[in-house]
Amino acid sequence: MPAIVLMLGALATLAIAYRYYSAFLAAKVMVLDADRPTPAERLNDGHDYHPTHKWVLFGHHFAAIAGAGPLIGPVLAMQFGYMPGYLWLLFGVCLGGAVHDFVILAASVRRDGKSLAEIARSEVSPISGLVTSIAILFILVIALAGLALAVVNALFDSPWGTFTIAMSIPLALGMGWYLHRIRPGDVVGASIAGALGMVLCVFLGEPVARSALAPYFTLSRESIIGCLAAYGFTASVLPVWVLLCPRDYLSSYMKLGTIAGLILGILVVNPTLKAPAFSEFVHGGGPIVAGTVFPFVFITIACGAISGFHSLVASGTTPKMIRNERDARAIGYGAMLLEGLVGICALIAAACLEPGDYYAINVATEPFTKMGLSMVNLPTFEAEIGEAIAGRPGGAVSLAVGMAQIFAGIPGMASLLGYWYHFAIMFEALFILTTIDTGTRVARFVVQEFLGRAWKPLGKTDWLPGSLLATTLVVAGWTYFLSTGNVKTIWPMFGVANQLLACVALCVGTAVIVNSGRARYAWVTAAPLCFVAVTTLTAGYQSAIHTYLPMKNFQGYLDAGLIFAMMTCVVIVATDTAFRIRRVLLTRATLA
Repeated sequence: MPAIVLMLGALATLAIAYRYYSAFLAAKVMVLDADRPTPAERLNDGHDYHPTHKWVLFGHHFAAIAGAGPLIGPVLAMQFGYMPGYLWLLFGVCLGGAVHDFVILAASVRRDGKSLAEIARSEVSPISGLVTSIAILFILVIALAGLALAVVNALFDSPWGTFTIAMSIPLALGMGWYLHRIRPGDVVGASIAGALGMVLCVFLGEPVARSALAPYFTLSRESIIGCLAAYGFTASVLPVWVLLCPRDYLSSYMKLGTIAGLILGILVVNPTLKAPAFSEFVHGGGPIVAGTVFPFVFITIACGAISGFHSLVASGTTPKMIRNERDARAIGYGAMLLEGLVGICALIAAACLEPGDYYAINVATEPFTKMGLSMVNLPTFEAEIGEAIAGRPGGAVSLAVGMAQIFAGIPGMASLLGYWYHFAIMFEALFILTTIDTGTRVARFVVQEFLGRAWKPLGKTDWLPGSLLATTLVVAGWTYFLSTGNVKTIWPMFGVANQLLACVALCVGTAVIVNSGRARYAWVTAAPLCFVAVTTLTAGYQSAIHTYLPMKNFQGYLDAGLIFAMMTCVVIVATDTAFRIRRVLLTRATLA
């Protein structure tokens, strides 16, 4: 099938969903009011609460939610063929993911930027609030490890890629200083300079990789993990305007620009999809994802269709910076639709690879040999890129090869395959790092809520000792799983954890809608809740029984235990929410 058919179908569906369904949600379900003062205006402290331009905040929010998930998940799910992932991405994001993000963002803005756990406490019960906090901590640690895994596998022993990503940090610091100290409000000038700077970093990476500086940027897997930990720690503690917001904003330009270029490339080149619509592994037995297409496609592709992690951003940094309630429609619903489009682009790019090349990258050498497939274009790619790319599982490398292949197919671009590949690696790493910085910061807020119950000063997000302690605990947690896991152990657990958190957020969103007197619209969150709960609880049980417990070691038992703990948390919150809604409806019926 020509790729252009899938792309045009996706663009049309997403445009219709934003124009009509998001308007219905904004006007009828959450009733946004442009005249209502937002927490960013009323509680402005220059640190966490800070009124931010709509499109700057859109960039931050999109960069924060759009991590490795919409890039890596669809690539790994290509094991089942392209059609299951395509359908889940398209309908999941319009009816589930974008609704999930928008409802939680609007609810948090109405409640002074409160976290998901605090909203659960007030809208459902204190028990649900406590259980939600516990679930969030488990899920955040696992999610950050899963998201970081892809960038680690892509950047180790890659001086070109490591240099490019490293240079993005001082570039973002300079941009933040310029916008807030030198020329406040000069968004256009800073954006142009920042985007040009990022492109320059890509081109400078090639000579650096061939110079005497190369050893300083040729890092082992363990060193890359250490650098990620240091970055996540620093970005979590600094004020949002110093590094997190400008870097996310800068990254969003590169992300959106690259996706626009990839869409254009697909429309111009119109590559043929080499992958089958449905593969032989839909019934199980695949070398990448251990399980059948149902339910595992729904946890392998989490971000891009629906992602619980987004509820933490939507009730974490973003509601503290939004300056007009009506901006929540574009930022909450619109940004998620864009993430779904990112997932569609990633799926198409991977589907354009020869199956032999796809599996050679994502499967270790010995299992790949047993599959009886042969590499087709991969040796040529490795020669032009200048690096070994076979046997680098995790999805990031195969996606970069697929993107580079599409870009190189544009007339006059064939000789730039190596540059396109490293540009794609930078593009992916920017997605992942911006999720790590925001995710770590959100997790720090949650940990400080817990610590504040023991000693109130620890709960103050602007108190440096408390911030340092909470951030240290969070970073230590996700780096442990990142150091001890691999794609086959971390990604399924990440997918289960992420979707279980989405179930919790949808429970809370349903309670918010019912409590506000609009129970007739509760189906907008209740319907996706039922679907995601069934698929994820099934996948979680199967993963624990068939993947983790058979490992018969500490890590396997720990992973299985965490999955069962998270599943228990979701069942408790769902049950508690059902009873809460029943009480509210019965009370109203009695009063009527």
